[in-house]
Amino acid sequence: MARPQKLALLLALVAFFTALQAHAQSQSTPPAPSFKLTVTGGEKPLTLSLDDLKHLPRTTLKVTKPHEGKEETYEGVPLAKILEQAGVPHGATLRGNAMTTVVVAEGSDGYRAVFALAELDSDFQDSQVIVADTLNGTAMDEKLGPLRIVAPHDKRPARWVHNLVTITISNVNK
Repeated sequence: MARPQKLALLLALVAFFTALQAHAQSQSTPPAPSFKLTVTGGEKPLTLSLDDLKHLPRTTLKVTKPHEGKEETYEGVPLAKILEQAGVPHGATLRGNAMTTVVVAEGSDGYRAVFALAELDSDFQDSQVIVADTLNGTAMDEKLGPLRIVAPHDKRPARWVHNLVTITISNVNK
């Protein structure tokens, strides 16, 4: 093949692949529905976006994963603060029948973990349970997030619900 023919073929291939790439980029995928965390069972049902959570009081926790022995840093909102916003008894108002209240955290895969309301209240103990939205300074990947319960004082991370979507407050006496 002569040199001018090779150059013409090369230019045609470049033009073809450039057009193919432009076409692929123009095929927009619909945006994912915006994420919402649903909190039910309190006096004020809540639906919180990731942006809403960014504007609530935040806590940073350094934890060592028991399986890998690796230190990780999670940041998020104390679960107790979210429960307060939902109108759940806390502090001095957490007494009597409210002491039989439980909090169920549920992931998108249906996995659930239960916490007694009193164990989440700082008047009773420093559980430091958070709804985390960052891991080591970045948003969590699809496997863990966008939200994850982190219970740093649990000896095993069995209640560390990943892909958290729902928090349900319930009284076992009702």
